[in-house]
Amino acid sequence: MVALIIQLLSGALGGNLAGKAMPDSSMGTIGNSIAGILGGGLGGQLLGMLSPAIGAAAASGSMDITSILGSVAGGGVGGGVVMAIIGLVKKMLNK
Repeated sequence: MVALIIQLLSGALGGNLAGKAMPDSSMGTIGNSIAGILGGGLGGQLLGMLSPAIGAAAASGSMDITSILGSVAGGGVGGGVVMAIIGLVKKMLNK
């Protein structure tokens, strides 16, 4: 549960950082945060499936520094990617 919360929070941060890096695709702070939260949850879960050590630590509830950093990385990257994709699709639809 703690791993999921870390992934969602880092996803929101990743979404907002991607919005700052791509201002023409940004959806505002709330839109970037929502997209980032969705991507953070997905990215963190994918990383957990790909990395057995991170997935096992998150499933058992024992959070060491490796699993925390893995959750932050997976959530942040996932949040940034999903925000960028949604922002680009939104930009293309507005043309």
